[in-house]
Amino acid sequence: MTAEFTGKLGEFGAADLASAGGKGANLGELVRQGFPVPAGFVVKTAAYATLLAESGLGAELERLLAAEDSGARIRALFTQTQIPARVSAEIAAAYAALGGGPVAVRSSATAEDLPGAAFAGQQDTFLNVVGEQAVIRAVVECWASLWTDRAIAYRQRQGIDPREVSIAVIIQDMVPADIAGVLFSANPVTGERGEIVVDASQGLGEAVVSGRVTPEHYVLDSAGRTRSFIPGAHEVVIRALAGGGTQESPGTGSPGAALGTEQLAELARLALRAQNHFGRPQDMEWAIARGRLYVLQARPMTALPPQPMRLNPFQRLMGPFFAEMFQERPYPLDVSGWMQRGILAMLHGMAGSVGVVFPAVEELLPEEDGVVVRLVPPVPHPTVRTLGAPFSVARRARRFNPTRWTRDSRFTAYLENIRRLNAQDPRTLTWKGVVGLAEDAFATMRGITELRISYLPGAFVPQLKLRLLLMLLGKRHLGSALIAGAETRTTQANRALEALADQARSQGELARAFRELAPRDLLPRVEHEPDFQEFRKRFQAFLAEYGHRETVSLVLSSSPTWSDAPEVVLGLITSMMGERRQAADQTGEALEELKGHPALRIAALRRHLLSAVDAAKAGMAFREDSHFYATMVLPPLRRALSELGRRLHDGGVLADPAEVHHLRFEELAGMDDGGALPAAKRERYRRLVLARAAKRRELEGIPLLDPALFAHKRPAPGTLVSGMPASRGQATGAVRIIRGPNEFGLLRSGEVLVCPYTNPSWTPLFQRAAAVVVDAGGIASHAAIVAREYGIPAVMATGSGTIDLQNGQLVLVDGTRGQVSAAVTGLSS
Repeated sequence: MTAEFTGKLGEFGAADLASAGGKGANLGELVRQGFPVPAGFVVKTAAYATLLAESGLGAELERLLAAEDSGARIRALFTQTQIPARVSAEIAAAYAALGGGPVAVRSSATAEDLPGAAFAGQQDTFLNVVGEQAVIRAVVECWASLWTDRAIAYRQRQGIDPREVSIAVIIQDMVPADIAGVLFSANPVTGERGEIVVDASQGLGEAVVSGRVTPEHYVLDSAGRTRSFIPGAHEVVIRALAGGGTQESPGTGSPGAALGTEQLAELARLALRAQNHFGRPQDMEWAIARGRLYVLQARPMTALPPQPMRLNPFQRLMGPFFAEMFQERPYPLDVSGWMQRGILAMLHGMAGSVGVVFPAVEELLPEEDGVVVRLVPPVPHPTVRTLGAPFSVARRARRFNPTRWTRDSRFTAYLENIRRLNAQDPRTLTWKGVVGLAEDAFATMRGITELRISYLPGAFVPQLKLRLLLMLLGKRHLGSALIAGAETRTTQANRALEALADQARSQGELARAFRELAPRDLLPRVEHEPDFQEFRKRFQAFLAEYGHRETVSLVLSSSPTWSDAPEVVLGLITSMMGERRQAADQTGEALEELKGHPALRIAALRRHLLSAVDAAKAGMAFREDSHFYATMVLPPLRRALSELGRRLHDGGVLADPAEVHHLRFEELAGMDDGGALPAAKRERYRRLVLARAAKRRELEGIPLLDPALFAHKRPAPGTLVSGMPASRGQATGAVRIIRGPNEFGLLRSGEVLVCPYTNPSWTPLFQRAAAVVVDAGGIASHAAIVAREYGIPAVMATGSGTIDLQNGQLVLVDGTRGQVSAAVTGLSS
């Protein structure tokens, strides 16, 4: 057989994607490995390319693509175009050599059946095709199906250039299946790698893959033993007709299992063989005809959740705190840059100061295909040095007083380094200079690390002392409320926002603009409207002072700061323009209750205990303020990374400068000049970005850490949601679900704020919320601390509040018990 346009399936393998397409390359691999694949051949992409080049179709296709014409117009061109004679002759010869009988004709695009982009059902398949001319027509229809509207839309979503995609066609002996279906070598719903899932139905597998039938559903263990079985509904059965084509008729199956023990065991063996060969879980199509099993297709499973995690008690305790920081999936540049060299380096340093080894980033954030797939709550490992930690902590607690940390010369040096970073314009630097600027930003973060190592013992020891004293007095429940209310840069920022809201409220036209416009639409008016000049000056001054704050999480350099996204701040101001809510003084009430204890009539004990309260509050202020100053590194770092992205975009590597976050920092640092890469390197990095972007999209909707793993407790009868009690009291209000900073402006005064996570940038909302309910977090999280400061009830670690509650639903939040229930009419906050 000539090899210009066709080739037997076994002639192709994983390296032949460009000529055989994804399906053809995978099937060729299976044939080579001895899998029971029906005999067949590949009509190579060269045949499609020849059609485009020799018929003039290629030029017309380019014109239609440039005009963004519809897929229907493009497909019509294929049916109207004559195939070059040498192409059709070779297809006919290969078909005759196969036996000239009934065949299945399947599309095999070069961008399908790949990790992160299955393209399932995007191109066409034709079953039970009989006769030379019918086969050639089916091949043309497969080529045309590369341009269906659904395939075009799918490629756009995957970021694949339509000019670069090509298509092969697979032609195989038709399997007249008695029963057929699909097979997953891992559970596609739970992610369990130790389970194999089989869907089966009578007749051809088309009924299963097209969704025309409710299949029999088997969940097997790795040995093929049935763990669970759900009978199928047998709505229809599709069978091959003797003269070609297929026929659909009503199903007549019984409710029993159609697959026997040996057949299920053989399917399991094939699934695991394919998985082991390809190195990842497989999605396979299979058929059984006259007692023989065939594999029709195999491709990598996409959108597969990570293996279910089983947390130990320590991980369940700490999980909410880390889940709060990782509500968005970190990009490769986040992980390899700011996290590894900044935030995690700080955690490693702090843990190391007490002789504890903090897990490496690879353990904390495991990856697949270069993309983070999950968050594993860390388990620090003590060493022999940990035995000396109490002495080290006590020494530092005595030496470094958190009330004086801003007078430390290291803090002065840190601020000077920040000023130096901000003075540099990355646009004027060489590529290596911009990389160096980013490395300087990481190095600057070490200043905060050193300060935290020194001063955190002086922050936590007084808290421990206070809680011990309270326990002895039987007042342990007052601990969290007593240390709330410390003066911090966050509380100062919130007061400044309150002042901006007051100013906006007092100016008629400005107030109307805030009421009527979404923050993104409001921003141009604030920036340019002459009548808003006074507000604009104060708004700009606010951003100059506080604009380095993160919008999403301190650990993500890919997320904008307040200055990068000023519309987020306008949303906060919009929320704060509502009626002010009278907050309960939880700290004052707790202090009065404590002072009323008989033991505090002893003056020395009273002084000692109140001094412990003040010291604990100072410690909380240090924790908050050191976080605030750490975010000062983000603006110069983000400017450097953005400049690298701009140059890669201008150099033809990236379609958008923001795609730089799909690259790792060491990849950027290894380039001599990203704006002038050789063609081969440019193409390699471009494809790497596309692959990682596709993998990231594949994981959309799969949380990094399932909140249900650390939900505080199951809801009690009559309770809508339960969680960790984090701020005392009860309040009634309508639910307002806020999923991210772009929705800040939706909260109205007196509503119950329900959110997946919080960080300091969320806290201004607490001045208007009646209560706070959070999926993640704990009693020491920002949300809990600030809720106590503002005297509003808070329930943390619900695991599912944003799912179980609905906007507008009237609820009663009990922050003392950690419960949310339906409100009874007549209750008030």
